Amino acid sequence: MDQLWAPWRQAYVTVAKPPQSDDTCFLCTGLADNEDRKHLIALRTPQSVVMLNRFPYNNGHLLIAPRTHKGRLDELTSEELLETMETLRRMVGVIDELMHPDGYNIGLNLGRAAGAGLPGHLHWHLVPRWHGDTNFMPIFADVKVIVQSLETLYDMLTERLRRE
Repeated sequence: MDQLWAPWRQAYVTVAKPPQSDDTCFLCTGLADNEDRKHLIALRTPQSVVMLNRFPYNNGHLLIAPRTHKGRLDELTSEELLETMETLRRMVGVIDELMHPDGYNIGLNLGRAAGAGLPGHLHWHLVPRWHGDTNFMPIFADVKVIVQSLETLYDMLTERLRRE
């Protein structure tokens, strides 16, 4: 069996996790706390939040969400929707500057049947993509290689956002 070393993932398997119910919302949990680094919150605006995806599909994978716990688009106020989309647009510009991707996958999964892992709190996925970022590893080894740690991405993003 081949091994892929990822020692930074040790924190996920060695730290006791509190029991979670289906009602637990990691976005709301992070927003209720003031330890943004611990919760990977890179940016808070009055109506939206930007969080690093703890289990990214690719380098730079972010979640952009309204700050309020709402699971349907028609529940958002115009202000919440507009600011969340403005934040999404802003983060595309920041990732462009920092990581120079060739494109993006941007999406919203509405409802569990559509793939939403957290159906009660809307959030858009911003996934940078590069030519050739899909290689043989996922096909033959069922492994995705993420070359940047979450801590490094967090530091890079928050430093860049502080300059605005």
